Amino acid sequence: MSRTARFTLDPAFTIGEVNPRLFGSFVEHLGRCVYTGVFEPGHPTADEAGLRTDVLDLVRELGVTTIRYPGGNFVSGYKWEDSVGPVEDRPRRLDLAWRSTETNRFGLSEYIAFLKKIGPQAEPMMALNLGTRGVAEALELQEYANHPAGTALSDLRAARGDKDPFGINLWCLGNEMDGPWQTGHKTAQEYGRIAAETARAMRQIDPGIELVACGSSSQSMPTFAEWEATVLAETYDLVDYISLHAYYQPEDGDVDSFLASAVDMESFIENVVATCDHVGARLKSKKKINLSFDEWNVWYISEWHAIENSGARDWAEAPRLLEDNYSVTDAVVFGSLLIALLRHADRVTVACLAQLVNVIAPIMTEPGGPAWRQTTFFPFAQASRYGRGQVLDVRVDSPTYETKKYGEADLLHATAVRAEDGSVTVFAVNRSRTEALPLEVALGGLDLTSVVEHCVLADADPDARNTLDEPERVAPHAAEGTALRDGVLTAVLEPLSWNVIRLG
Repeated sequence: MSRTARFTLDPAFTIGEVNPRLFGSFVEHLGRCVYTGVFEPGHPTADEAGLRTDVLDLVRELGVTTIRYPGGNFVSGYKWEDSVGPVEDRPRRLDLAWRSTETNRFGLSEYIAFLKKIGPQAEPMMALNLGTRGVAEALELQEYANHPAGTALSDLRAARGDKDPFGINLWCLGNEMDGPWQTGHKTAQEYGRIAAETARAMRQIDPGIELVACGSSSQSMPTFAEWEATVLAETYDLVDYISLHAYYQPEDGDVDSFLASAVDMESFIENVVATCDHVGARLKSKKKINLSFDEWNVWYISEWHAIENSGARDWAEAPRLLEDNYSVTDAVVFGSLLIALLRHADRVTVACLAQLVNVIAPIMTEPGGPAWRQTTFFPFAQASRYGRGQVLDVRVDSPTYETKKYGEADLLHATAVRAEDGSVTVFAVNRSRTEALPLEVALGGLDLTSVVEHCVLADADPDARNTLDEPERVAPHAAEGTALRDGVLTAVLEPLSWNVIRLG
């Protein structure tokens, strides 16, 4: 057994308060996320609006808050007007982003109704098309969605059955505009100007809205950091957030590096913070730009590129795209990414798991059939439920291992959150594929007396996964032997495991 990993918790040393928006997700008109995902009229569980109630139940259990919509790459060809009004009058359109046909049967009004059925915690986050459209269309959408009454567009919304405004407060100024794959891709200077002009105009309607400028689509982009600096030079006083997107997969069978993916995620966050603060310093501004990590996940993107480059796609409606089936290994990496977000809760105040259903998602469905939880469902649901409060400053003393991509990495990746009632939850990942990891946590100044629960996601088969045929093959289980004595927590973390240790 390897040597012990250790850290100390003290209520005097905190990172910051967790914003509930950290547990957001993402619904894009891509593959089967919408159609036969959240929306399937005629399904045995469908409600009067065509929403699958079995999926709604799982979304509530998942604990999702903010939901970003309608894209993603899809938004850069999106005409919001197509998605409102009588369904039978809505046009069918080619979606260039995913080479599919969009029916617009599910649109803006249906999205808002979907959020309301999830519950009051589900907040809209609307992305604007700044790829093929611009300031005028953004203002029209804002007026249609948010103005109470008495104008052409607000009265049109009411005439179509939505008397009350939608109250969309959080807006994304485009999507991945740094990416050459994006319809309407722009240089940083071009994008910075249109983002600034859109933001300025939207604030004339409502100064209180919150706006997200597009940051880099990944840290590996050749324009990374220079893009953020240029965009923020134009928009610093006009926006509240800059976005980050990151996806991770094992490359060339290198599982050890894959398990350390959060090393990259944390450096990405810290480098964007440094860039934002550099621009702020240059502008002599006291304002801090926060981060919206509004796309993150494990995604086997190389498999998608193989399909994309095959020329096999043919403008189908709701084709099966990006339906990754996640293993226990994937779920452990996924949990580590959640830990990375929590560890930076002082600046990452919005995050969206991409996506919610079927498309690289924690929830899967079969048309006309069941819905079930993927392995990644469990870490997210637990983090959303127990990761509320103050993030404590965790600095680990951990045994390390060598990775090809990131060099020496800690076997332990951990954070801890202190709730309002004084209880503490430790989230911890053991990255070792073969060895259990003893853990000791000194609980200085925390009035904790008992281990409420130690829940583990791990499996003898690291490739185990939940499928249509075996939807409950993988589930969390209770750990044994975890104890709290004389102010010290002791536990043993199973190899390749995600751990939730609740202390009262």
